[in-house]
Amino acid sequence: MSSSVLVRHYVGGVFDASGDPFPLVDPVRGRPTGEVPAASAELVDRAVRAAREALAGPWGSWAPADRARVLHRIADGIEERFEEFVAAECADTGKPHELAAGVDIPRAAANFRAYADRPAGRSEQSWHTETPDGRGALNYTVRKPLGVVAVISPWNLPLLLLTWKVAPALAMGNTVVAKPSELTPRTACLLAEVAAAAGLPPGVLNLVHGKGADAAGQWLTEHPGVDAVAFTGESATGTTIMRAAAARLAPVSFELGGKNAGLVFADADLEQAVAGTLRSAFTHSGQVCLCTERLYVERPVFDEFAARLAEGARKLEGYGPMISAAHRDKVLGHLARAAADGEVLAGGGAPHFGDDRDGGFWVEPTVLAGLPEDHPAVREEIFGPVVHLAPFDTEAEALTLANAGPYGLAATVWTGDLARAHRVAPALDVGIAWVNTWNLRDLRTPFGGVKASGIGREGGDHSLDFFSEPMNVCVKL
Repeated sequence: MSSSVLVRHYVGGVFDASGDPFPLVDPVRGRPTGEVPAASAELVDRAVRAAREALAGPWGSWAPADRARVLHRIADGIEERFEEFVAAECADTGKPHELAAGVDIPRAAANFRAYADRPAGRSEQSWHTETPDGRGALNYTVRKPLGVVAVISPWNLPLLLLTWKVAPALAMGNTVVAKPSELTPRTACLLAEVAAAAGLPPGVLNLVHGKGADAAGQWLTEHPGVDAVAFTGESATGTTIMRAAAARLAPVSFELGGKNAGLVFADADLEQAVAGTLRSAFTHSGQVCLCTERLYVERPVFDEFAARLAEGARKLEGYGPMISAAHRDKVLGHLARAAADGEVLAGGGAPHFGDDRDGGFWVEPTVLAGLPEDHPAVREEIFGPVVHLAPFDTEAEALTLANAGPYGLAATVWTGDLARAHRVAPALDVGIAWVNTWNLRDLRTPFGGVKASGIGREGGDHSLDFFSEPMNVCVKL
């Protein structure tokens, strides 16, 4: 498949390329590679109505085992067209092939498999009294679909995060209208093709495209026919969506921004901590919500750690560009202010390749130091290949620094002291804390953030709980 794959809407089982197009740009070279049709308000409405009709139709009466079979076929379809998905992901995001092929596309298939068989016990009688309760009654719980779910996914992990929501939503019997990022729509279109070929009934999964305000995303979240919204993206956008959903009391599941901290104690294995931080700061050029942007290092090892990390950053190869010119300019603006107010230990600008990549949206892996805690580069989410280092002297100070600020998504702790690890990790105001590792995931565990980093949890039964409504049935004996 070429990078010029046709981007289309998918509504009620029909592919549709209607709407005023906007350009799709290759971030590696900065060149247009295709067009994306912008959905009209009428098309968004039609997508919601198609989802509503499918919910009331055969899909709403399918048993969990029947839904599981089609979800497994979707996973099979992703694997059968694996290289097409990888090519589309790389074309849209500019990420290295090994990242798309080694993580993103395999995880997308795994998401469907993980959720295919899980709901069987939860959608029927997921709780019941083993004996009558003494008052001559039998109680049991039935989990029912929420209804029509709007899924809005971001550009950094387009297919992985789309399927992370779509798979459990479908597993629990909901229907979905999805709106992928306007910057990375290709893999969503391939997913729609795979779902259709797998026998997913028309209207169960719908796909619309758009960009900006007063467009598909806004119309979808404001639509009275949408029963719930699942969103991953910026905190400010989440606030806007929450206002729209609040008007009709629609539940929301949000995974939002982060300004993730890491703590390196003097008793840590420094080689392991440096290698781990190079991953946690610079994977996908820092364009992962879990990436470390603030690193606090105990003072006795600060200088050595900083030197090692800066050397590692300068030697990094195979990283990708920023997603767009606007995002690159935002990151470079942060770096210019940081260079004026602090110290640049590595990177700090745009690389020069001497080939057509110089037209792309690149930023060097950058290590900063010496900035005050209230500096924008320390407080605001940059979402680029940038990490700031600062020293600390006590465990209490480290926790105060790490817990400061409006975000609370993830954190890392590097230490050789097991007691400290168990003491510090739970004291961090985050949804997930890694000890002596980063991004080691068990898909059954709760995933999400606190404060401005999100509402609710995804993963395992947590996703199934969000995408279903528990109902108690009481039978008088």
